[in-house]
Amino acid sequence: MEVAQPKDLKEDFVLAKRRHAELVRQKRIFNARNRIIGGDTTAWDAQVCDQNIKAATEKRDEAFAAEMRQNDKIACISENRERRDRKNLCKAINDFQQSFQRPETRREFDLSDPLALKKDRPARQSDYDARNTISGMQKFMGEDLNFHLRKKFQEEQNREWSLQQQKERMIGRENQKCAEDLYLKTRLQFDETAKHLQDLETATRKAVCATVKEFNKNQALESAEKKIQERKQEQEDNLAEISNMLRGDLLSENPQQAASSFGPHRVVPDRWKGMSQEQLEEIRLVQKHQVQEKLRLQEEERQRDMDWDRRRIQKARATLLFEQQQQRLQRGLRRALDCSNLSLAREQLLQKKHMKELCTNHATEDYFTQFNTGSR
Repeated sequence: MEVAQPKDLKEDFVLAKRRHAELVRQKRIFNARNRIIGGDTTAWDAQVCDQNIKAATEKRDEAFAAEMRQNDKIACISENRERRDRKNLCKAINDFQQSFQRPETRREFDLSDPLALKKDRPARQSDYDARNTISGMQKFMGEDLNFHLRKKFQEEQNREWSLQQQKERMIGRENQKCAEDLYLKTRLQFDETAKHLQDLETATRKAVCATVKEFNKNQALESAEKKIQERKQEQEDNLAEISNMLRGDLLSENPQQAASSFGPHRVVPDRWKGMSQEQLEEIRLVQKHQVQEKLRLQEEERQRDMDWDRRRIQKARATLLFEQQQQRLQRGLRRALDCSNLSLAREQLLQKKHMKELCTNHATEDYFTQFNTGSR
């Protein structure tokens, strides 16, 4: 059963209101409110609407409650039936198991048989029993029947090995003691030899030091004498250089000493003392000629530019006059064409009027009698 929604109640109320209005229109219901003077019809309508909604809601709630009670009763009956069927099924299964599925008939009964130990045979009778398969896991390494004898033999063997190891350890200790004594004697001999070599080295070092000291003393004397000779030679060289500089061309500013062997137009930079007055005057004269030549070229270029500007202005003026003349000719042609078009339009208008008059003239008897000449 569906739950009553406010939208459904509203639709029922609208339908009821329409039905009531239709009955009132057909005068099948007496509407006393229209005859009461001073009544609040809006409040009365709201109260009637609320009562109708309340009645419809109560009606739907009662129907919903009845349906819920019916569903609960059906659920209880279904639950009792299911419980009874489950009980009968369990009873039938137990009967079937007691009759046809007894424990001793099961395939895995040997795993849970309470008398299995009484029925079972020994695990093995010997180490080579045919029942001792790999999957049976009845025989493992070290679990054979001869285990005690083998263990006793192993213990005897271990005892012999232990005695042998003790004997070898004693022999090793004696050998180690002999080796230590021999090492000690050898070490003492090495110490004596090292002491003798150290004494020889000390004596040799003293002799070398004395020789080196004597050699250094001789070298110092030679070095001092050499420095005196060098200082004397340097003073003589300086005096010769000063004399050469005073008498040479460098300080006397002789222009010939700066001349280069590569040509008269080149000089030696580290000897050149500058240009003479004649060379400076010649350079200024050349610069003046260059300035005059540059001014002349600028004037020529300015005259050339003025000439080109004048020609360009004349050409632009001629072009402008030609364009104005072309515009006057085009205006004249346009005016003549407009006049021609106007005259043609007038002629076409007159022709259209004439054709219209011919098409609108009504036929008279004289018009038809001119064609009826065959009956005369």
